[in-house]
Amino acid sequence: MSKPRIVAIANQKGGVGKTTTAINLGAALAELGHSVVIIDLDSQGNASTGLGIPAEERVLTSFDLLATDETLEACLVSTEVENLRLVPSTSDLASADVQLSTTPGRTQLLRNKIADIQGIDFILIDCPPALGLLTLNGMVAAHSILVPLQAEFYALEGLSQLLTTVREVRQSANPDLRIEGILMTMSDNRNNLSQQVEADARNTLSDLVYKTVIPRNVRLSEAPSHAMPVLRYDTTSKGSNAYRSLAQEFLQRQLVTA
Repeated sequence: MSKPRIVAIANQKGGVGKTTTAINLGAALAELGHSVVIIDLDSQGNASTGLGIPAEERVLTSFDLLATDETLEACLVSTEVENLRLVPSTSDLASADVQLSTTPGRTQLLRNKIADIQGIDFILIDCPPALGLLTLNGMVAAHSILVPLQAEFYALEGLSQLLTTVREVRQSANPDLRIEGILMTMSDNRNNLSQQVEADARNTLSDLVYKTVIPRNVRLSEAPSHAMPVLRYDTTSKGSNAYRSLAQEFLQRQLVTA
């Protein structure tokens, strides 16, 4: 039985589509028959809410996974999406940086919990919008990082800081960590700035940038308020089709790097 491919979805900027990508890429992979786990490492718990897990059902959370002896299997909850499970989070996670700051091996807590897991195809880690201890745990545990990049003015400037952190993680704790890809999100083809940012990203980062682009899409924005991925909320929408395309391209990249 093979071990899962572990991908951290990270960008220190908020509002760039990390959680949207975690939920919908996870749902698209699950739709293709893959066993997927999403680990919600954000204290806002948006991935948990967006997958329909109410707060009262989040008995064991990602904080318990990091800070106690609880196992991944114990913390998993099923979602309405077949093949897709979740380690939920609550606001307890907001204190993790402080509470875990003196824990030995504090950046490797997540890796130690999931390193020997089998029977899962993909683990997607939804990192918080900061380069703190939780994001570092995600990077140290992961094989690769998927970076959602909003098509807006300061996008590439913020990306350079993230890439610096990736280099530091490679040097200190996870030498095999690589960039899975850069995903352009919230793109609007009618907007000249959006087109220019995408062109700059492709010129600068070349094949790291996914061919798939996630558009601004009303259905994509509405889906979280209905506590479901857009693939279930409106299966034929542009947002749904974009994430299905992303899943196919993502799988192709796995074959190339296998």
